Amino acid sequence: MEELSRCRSSPRESCCDLVFEGGGVKGIGLAGAFSVLDEMGYQPQNLAGTSAGAITAALIAAGYRGEELRQTVLELDFLQFKDKGWEDKIHLVGKGISLLLDQGIYEGKRFSAWMDERLAAHGVHTFKDLRTKWTDPRWSSRLQVIVSDLTAHRLLVLPRDAHLLGLDPLELKVSEAVRMSMSIPGFFEPVRVTNSNTGEEHVLVDGGLLSNFPVWLFDCEDEEPAWPTFGLMLVEPEPKHALPKKTHGPGGLTGLYKLFSELVETLLEAHDRLYLERAQFARTLTIPTLGVGTTEFDITSERALDLYNSGRAAAKTFLASWNFQAYVEEFRRGKPYIRRESVRTQFARAAAMAPA
Repeated sequence: MEELSRCRSSPRESCCDLVFEGGGVKGIGLAGAFSVLDEMGYQPQNLAGTSAGAITAALIAAGYRGEELRQTVLELDFLQFKDKGWEDKIHLVGKGISLLLDQGIYEGKRFSAWMDERLAAHGVHTFKDLRTKWTDPRWSSRLQVIVSDLTAHRLLVLPRDAHLLGLDPLELKVSEAVRMSMSIPGFFEPVRVTNSNTGEEHVLVDGGLLSNFPVWLFDCEDEEPAWPTFGLMLVEPEPKHALPKKTHGPGGLTGLYKLFSELVETLLEAHDRLYLERAQFARTLTIPTLGVGTTEFDITSERALDLYNSGRAAAKTFLASWNFQAYVEEFRRGKPYIRRESVRTQFARAAAMAPA
């Protein structure tokens, strides 16, 4: 069967699959980490991501290399994505009206246009442009995007689940799927899709509500992988390593919106951490976010560069002790899990014992 040939194909040392966690502006750190993987010669085969992770994954799937991605994120003016409708421009109450009418303050149209432009520069428009030779839906597209369907109360992995929305998986625009995935509740308007087969309208928002870190997505069940899947996770640093946080005075609608935003951000970040098993943790590259906020769209160039370099430093530290054969021996050959706290000690021991 073809799906087994994908799992059991001859290992290629330079190949990897990459799964990127969501985190809004903090996704700058993902680009920094990828730049090191790129410099070390890793060749991504399949990519997946949620929200900001979906943006990074989509650009890499389209062909962006480390340096081009660096220029893209460090030169990006995030404020352009705070595009407002007419109701947002009403003094004092605009945000409240927008939340009531559109369930989000910002339109998201400028982001979609920007994403279209970046992908088109590499000849990518729909998921048809990202097809692979595999028929198994886990690997039939180089890119998988995580979306939350509020209407059906389920997790969607696009393009494989596009039929559940009445859409053709191959004709679905990549930028549209990414726009769905990065729709932070309350911040961006949700994407609404009417299923042409059922007539039902689906309200689609940030995939992080259901799975912000789907590092399991490309796994071959009960089979040894031919190459590793690396998860790139964004984590809060120790206080002494954090950049000074911006402060905002509470009060009125602004204070209420800030409280709602922090609640959503906590939900997005905490969900998958409760279920990060030891084997997943061993292949996870953790990137300190230096106190940068998910919706810190007015981030300065200095803070952006610090966050990018944080990703680079994290990747170098991870790769210095990474050994794929040791990982397979320890975690993918039926050995029982032990306490997560001992993972680094056990992994280092397995790496030392593995053949060079």
